[in-house]
Amino acid sequence: MPEVINKQRKIKLEKSRFEKFAKEASNLIEQAKDKDFTIVFVSDQKIKKLNKTFRNKNLPTDVLSFGYEADPSEPKNDFLGDIVISLETAKRQAKENGLSLEKEIKQLILHGILHLCGYNHETDSGQMNQLELELRKKLNID
Repeated sequence: MPEVINKQRKIKLEKSRFEKFAKEASNLIEQAKDKDFTIVFVSDQKIKKLNKTFRNKNLPTDVLSFGYEADPSEPKNDFLGDIVISLETAKRQAKENGLSLEKEIKQLILHGILHLCGYNHETDSGQMNQLELELRKKLNID
């Protein structure tokens, strides 16, 4: 079951709405179905630090995904990892893209789930992007 944690104070939101969406989205992706993951909403300042530490990019970004790699000796683990979303960046992007903030956040959650499942738009030949667009339609967030 996806869990949402709100670690920022600037933008008010209803966590349960995004937990419900994340469950619905993950059930459409075979690798994520019935798996656990965490979505953490943060500020631009926090995501900038994470982006610098893990990607050597000293600027805020919209979403980062941190996949969990279980130790092979561990029993079966259904935890995929963590998705971190800057709500400040999401709010700016929503305005730029002509979307509601809710729809923008849902698109970022979907994008993060796909990364947790091993998809990578920076190295594939468009497969992740195509799947994401198909799923956006199914989830009515296009």
